[in-house]
Amino acid sequence: MMKAEKDNIILFLSLPLAVLTAIVSYVGLFIESTYSRETASYAAQGIGQDIANLFVVVPILVISAFYACRKNKLALLLWGGTLFYLAYSYTIYCFGLHFTNLFLIYCLVLGLSFYGFVYFILNTFKENISEWFIKTSSNKPLALFLMTIAFLFYFIWLKEIIPAIIKNITPKSIIESGLLINPVHVLDIALCLPALILTGIFLLKRKNLGLLLAPAMMMFCILMSIAIIAMVFTMKHQGLETNTFLSIVFIIIALISTGFLVQYLRRLK
Repeated sequence: MMKAEKDNIILFLSLPLAVLTAIVSYVGLFIESTYSRETASYAAQGIGQDIANLFVVVPILVISAFYACRKNKLALLLWGGTLFYLAYSYTIYCFGLHFTNLFLIYCLVLGLSFYGFVYFILNTFKENISEWFIKTSSNKPLALFLMTIAFLFYFIWLKEIIPAIIKNITPKSIIESGLLINPVHVLDIALCLPALILTGIFLLKRKNLGLLLAPAMMMFCILMSIAIIAMVFTMKHQGLETNTFLSIVFIIIALISTGFLVQYLRRLK
């Protein structure tokens, strides 16, 4: 029996991405000047995210890419979610940090993860994704969970933004970061939260795109939750004020997302 042909494009995109992400994460952790221009709170968040990226995200990226290039469907779905997380995160690094000597590497990481995710969608979408799965249970609970996350964070962000607009003042999170705007607000309101809602809708309709994006969105939720939790612990370690409510929310999201993801992937043929 002939072995399945490898998809070397996955490795071509992933290996440089993993190396560059590891480099900037290592520098962020161990070179004190990396976040010297940021506020104490924002610098601690950067260090927390670097911890998650170096010790969790990079290993997952390498392992999932290694198996995804061999046509392993489970690894391919995890690979797509990891790329989405990196594209999201390094958009913030590119637009939400003061200029440093790491700027070009941040741009390269963003570009590789973005085009890797585009490749994941275009190369996989041509297949009949529904045939990958055993039809044993409804997708409705997962779809509702994804949409609930989206509406929850719309509420959290708009609760901060709308009163600030009405009072013509700057939201607290932006003051603490020392930036012009909060890039997380932009990404979530404009792109990420609508993506979760659309994925939920497509999943309810059992559309190919919904079946493909659902595990990627769950993987994104898990990795982002881990990064947020690492940020909170770093801030606490440095004696900075943290939002306990958001920490609890992300722990719950990580646990539920992991449960849904395991259940979802067990249905793969």
